[in-house]
Amino acid sequence: MIKVGIIGAAGYTAGELLRILVNHPDVEIVFAHSSSNAGNKVYDVHSGLVGDTELCFSADYDLNAIDVVFLCGGHGKSTEFWSQNERPAGLKVIDLAQDYRDESNGYVYGLPEINRERIRKTDLLANPGCFATCIQLAVLPLAAAGLLESEVNITAITGSTGAGVKPGATTHFSWRNNNVSVYKAFEHQHLIEIGMNVHKLQPAYDKTLNFVPVRGDFARGILASVYVDSKLSLEEAVALYKDFYKDAAFTFVFGKAVDLKQVVNTNKCVLALEKHGDKLLVTSVIDNLLKGASGQAVQNMNLMFGLDEKAGLHLKASAF
Repeated sequence: MIKVGIIGAAGYTAGELLRILVNHPDVEIVFAHSSSNAGNKVYDVHSGLVGDTELCFSADYDLNAIDVVFLCGGHGKSTEFWSQNERPAGLKVIDLAQDYRDESNGYVYGLPEINRERIRKTDLLANPGCFATCIQLAVLPLAAAGLLESEVNITAITGSTGAGVKPGATTHFSWRNNNVSVYKAFEHQHLIEIGMNVHKLQPAYDKTLNFVPVRGDFARGILASVYVDSKLSLEEAVALYKDFYKDAAFTFVFGKAVDLKQVVNTNKCVLALEKHGDKLLVTSVIDNLLKGASGQAVQNMNLMFGLDEKAGLHLKASAF
């Protein structure tokens, strides 16, 4: 059994991580660290886990007692954690913050669709951002073929869980309900990792990635619509995408329009392509807490330990 520890275990992503791992056939959860909840049952915070586990939050943690640690703190917390702790030899790290997504300090960027073999060999994994996952899976097949020729125009709407568990002016129910708003237009932090991988696959690409993020009035999921100039016919584009993802465990090209209910509660990304004149439109949908965070983190853990990539992740969309 893989012995797992979780740091920052009281947030949304950690709650989803625990939901997956308590049922994972190859995992033993050694600790779920949360100073503010120490001694309380995990299900006192993550109430959906009642009946699934009697695990308690802990104030202490022993990195020598585990095989892999998941860092689920806010951005900046991972570098702070390692400034105060020494990583034992052989301990694998899966960081869900953005601290190492630039692949600094020896970390590998954990998007399996492009880095599967590197993920298998690394001990240090930087899990991608939720917007970044959804958007990259819509554009990387074009970049890999050297076919990005114009600016990329992106609009993506996300559920409120993407903002974390701590309530704020734009996340609490009375403001978010029945409301939609734009934020961080053209400046969202996930553009850095998207651009990094686009340029790795198509080094000569010198156009702009235009990204308008939107806050949605729903809890979870991301729908991204991405359009570019393209000389490909629809049939050629679909063939390109299907070939690119032919070995992907969780990314699929769908022959009809996509919607969030196809993917919420799963680790899937589902893509739909349309051609309108000289524009190729790609619509991409994921669950921001699963394929955009904790599900992808477990997918990466499976790869790092040589397990079936889908282990623990046979999740079905709730649909209705």
